[in-house]
Amino acid sequence: MADYRLEVALPLEMSLGESPLWSQARQTLYWVDINHGTIYAWRPGAGMPPETITLDEKVGCVALCEGGLLGAASSGLVRLRLPFDNKPEPLAANPEWHEGHGNRFNDGGCDPAGRFWVGTIDADATHPTAALYSLEGGELVRRQAGIGIANGLAFSPDRRWLYHTDSLTRRILRYPFDAISGSLGEPHPWVDLETLGLPGVPDGAAVDSEGHYWSALYGGGKVVRFSPEGEWVASIEVPCPHPTMPAFGGADLRTLYITTATQHLDAEEKRQWPAAGSLLCASVEVAGLAEPCWSGA
Repeated sequence: MADYRLEVALPLEMSLGESPLWSQARQTLYWVDINHGTIYAWRPGAGMPPETITLDEKVGCVALCEGGLLGAASSGLVRLRLPFDNKPEPLAANPEWHEGHGNRFNDGGCDPAGRFWVGTIDADATHPTAALYSLEGGELVRRQAGIGIANGLAFSPDRRWLYHTDSLTRRILRYPFDAISGSLGEPHPWVDLETLGLPGVPDGAAVDSEGHYWSALYGGGKVVRFSPEGEWVASIEVPCPHPTMPAFGGADLRTLYITTATQHLDAEEKRQWPAAGSLLCASVEVAGLAEPCWSGA
């Protein structure tokens, strides 16, 4: 398996860093700290600290849109202008939020046609009460129910497959996918961490230009690469237990950024793992894919 040198790109103390997202047009990396409701914007090499905005609720993920970002806050989807102006525009309510006592939004992203997909997480992270949605004409359409923790959303370069996981099951599923209509076929088990003897649970993910799927193993201290056939072909050892999601960035899309978390670590574990909560990076040989923007349709 390939040997990757991992570095700290930005030393941070994020509670639950997630959803790294690279804009080729802006040469900017975006990501969130879910638990603190903070969204980051950072231009590597500019010599400036990241710009941030903090909402008054948790933010599960972000996506690119014209002139700004689409954010999946706990209670619903919002549009954020750039530079951040502290005036998020509501777009669609979360049907599972139930006045602050339900399931918040978690992992999500845009498909190649610019359609936004987002999943929820069970309020206790233990029961299959969550679901996967797509945003259609300003309304959220439920696409898959019976999920505990929706994660790992990604699309194959040939637009034939949607990848997704319920982290509680430790399995990654693959759905036949029609990018034009957004329709899904029946999901098939694609990768099983138990069968492969891999630790942790599958969290956020990204797909490279060769169609390989990179998955962060939360609690497993690894980011692993799977071939289109579901074969485990490479690993990156992460210097903390909880990597959360990889994303390809840089001008050539050959920098793999990895968000991490400090939640679930006690004081002694934080001292043991000083990189926990930081933004990490590694150079990789195979480029990623340019991130699509939300079409607004």
